[in-house]
Amino acid sequence: MPQSAVKTPKKPRYIALADQLRDEILKGNYAQPDVFPTESELCEEHGVSRFTVREALRKLQTEGLIARRRGSGTVIQPAAARAGALHQPLSNVAEILQYARDTRFTFSHCGKARIPRKHAEQIGIDAHGTWHHLRGIRTRIGDEQPIALTDAYIHSDLAAAAERIDVAKSTIFQQLEELAGVTVARVTQDIQAVPASADVAEQLGVPRRSPCLRIMRCYLDQRGRIFEISVSHHPGDRFAYAMHIEVDG
Repeated sequence: MPQSAVKTPKKPRYIALADQLRDEILKGNYAQPDVFPTESELCEEHGVSRFTVREALRKLQTEGLIARRRGSGTVIQPAAARAGALHQPLSNVAEILQYARDTRFTFSHCGKARIPRKHAEQIGIDAHGTWHHLRGIRTRIGDEQPIALTDAYIHSDLAAAAERIDVAKSTIFQQLEELAGVTVARVTQDIQAVPASADVAEQLGVPRRSPCLRIMRCYLDQRGRIFEISVSHHPGDRFAYAMHIEVDG
C-alpha cells in the first residue's frame, strides 16, 4: 500500500476531549480551581455526548488532575495529596511546569562541581568535567515540609548564564532558555528507588537509608547536548510519581 494511503487511527472522542481539557488545566486556563465547566456545558461547548464527557472526566480523575464531588461538581486538584503524599504527573514539559507552579523551590548557587561519578556513569557522560552546581529544597506552597532535595548541574558552556540564574524563580531550564538562548528539544528521566544517604536524609528530615524516589532528569538542546542535569530525591512517604499512558487503537 502506498505510504500516502496509510491512515493514522483516529483517537476516540473522549480521549481527544481529555487531551484538550488536560492541556487547558496544565496551562492554568482555569484560574479558579472550583469553577470548572459542568457536564452540560462541556457537551454544548465541544459538541459531544454526555457519555463522552463523563469518560473524559473519568480519565482526568484517574490521573489526579480533577476531583468529582457529589453536590459540588468537578474541581481542579492542586498537586493533591493522598495519604500525605504529593501525587504529581510529570509526563511532559507542561506537567513539569505545572509542578513548578504548584510548589516552591528554594535553592542557592554552589559554584563549580563535578557530576557524581555514579550519576555520570548512569547517564553516560564524562565525570571529570565541571558544571555549575545549584542545590535546593522543594516544598508545597503553604507547607514547609520538604518534598524534594534537588541538585541541578548546568553545562560549563552556559556558565555565564548559570551565574545569572535568579534564585527567586523556580524553573531553571526556562531561565536558561531566556539567558543562554538554548531550546529544550528533549527531556529524559530516570526514576529509581534508593535509600537516603546521610546527606539526603539530613536535608529532607528523614531517617538515614529510608526509601526515597530519585528522579534524574537530563535536558537536551536541539543538537543533542545535555545542558542541564537535575537529580531530585523525594521522601517515599511524601511524593508519588504519576503519569498517563494512552493505548493506541
